[in-house]
Amino acid sequence: MPPPVSARIAGLGVHLPERVRTTAETETELRRRNPGVRLPTGLIRRMTGVETVHLRPDGWDASDLAVAAAREALVESPGEVDLVLFASASQDLVEPATSHIVAAKLGVDAPVMDVKNACNSVVNAMQVADALIRTGQHRRVLIASGEAPTVAVRWDVEGHERFLRSFPGYTMSDGGAALVLEASDEADAGIRSTRFLAVSRHWGIGTLPGGGTMRPRDLDAEYFDMDGHGLQQAFLELGPEPVLGLLRDRGLTWDDFDLVAIHQVALPYLPPIFERLGVPGDRTVITVRDHGNLASVTLPLQLKLARERGMLREGSRVLLIGLAGGISLGLVEVVW
Repeated sequence: MPPPVSARIAGLGVHLPERVRTTAETETELRRRNPGVRLPTGLIRRMTGVETVHLRPDGWDASDLAVAAAREALVESPGEVDLVLFASASQDLVEPATSHIVAAKLGVDAPVMDVKNACNSVVNAMQVADALIRTGQHRRVLIASGEAPTVAVRWDVEGHERFLRSFPGYTMSDGGAALVLEASDEADAGIRSTRFLAVSRHWGIGTLPGGGTMRPRDLDAEYFDMDGHGLQQAFLELGPEPVLGLLRDRGLTWDDFDLVAIHQVALPYLPPIFERLGVPGDRTVITVRDHGNLASVTLPLQLKLARERGMLREGSRVLLIGLAGGISLGLVEVVW
C-alpha cells in the first residue's frame, strides 16, 4: 500500500476535573500560611486574569487525567490504535515512561513512548505522529496528555523574592487531553504543515528541577521556580515573524483560518500578542480566565470549545500556536 498523504484528527477528548480553586481562595491560603509576606488583595487576579484553576481528584495521577480524556476521544473515534504517545509536562514517575501506565489502564496493546517538551508536548507529539503516519509506520496514533502541575505549587514562601519566583505556579491547572490521529488519503485534510523552533539559551528562566540529575534529592527542587517577566520577554523576542513566515510560505492569510489557538499563561499577555500577529479577535478562544494555565492541555481545550461553539466544521482551517518553557515555539496547521 502507498503511504497515506495526511494524518487527520479523528477523535478529541478533554477532561477537566470538577473540583476547582478560585484565585481568591489561593490568596487566602497564601496569607494564612505566610503572615509575614504582604500580598495585596486581588494581586494574582489583576496580574494574570485567572479566576479559577482545576484540581485533580485525590489519588489521581497524570496518567489518570490522560486516560479519562483518551476514553472520550476513543468513544468519538472507536477502533484499535497502534501507537500510544503520552505527551505532557507532567509524568507519574521518572521511570518507566508514563505512556506504559496509560496504555495499561486503557488495556491497549501497542508500542508506546513519551514526548516531553513542557507546554508544547502535545503539538510536538502531533509532529511525531504525523511523521510516523505519513511514512507508513503507524496508522492510528493515540496522543494522551495528563497535566497535574498543581502538585508543584509552593505554598510556603519565606519572603517577597521567593513569592515572585513561585508566582506563575498559582495559575497552573490540572487536566487531561487526547487526540486520535489516523491515516487519511485526503490531500487537503488533517495536518497540513508544521514549524518548530527553540531558543534554548533561555532554559533556566523557568524550571521544575526535582527528580533530575542536577538536584536529585533536594526537597526545595520540587516546586516551580520561574522568572515570569523574563519568560514574557523571551517570548516577545521571538516576534511575529515565525508565525507570519509560515502564513507567507503557505500562501495563507488570517481570513483562511476559522480558529487560531494559542497557548495562554495570563490574560494581559494575549492582546499584545494578537495585535502583533494581526489575529482577528473572533478567531480565538480564551481559556486562561476560567481554566488557568493547563500546560499542554490548553490547545486541545480550545479545539473542543471552538467545536462546541460552532467555530469548527468540516474543512475548517486551524493554526495551533504552542509556547513552552525552554523556550520553544510550535506551529501546527490543521484542516478539520
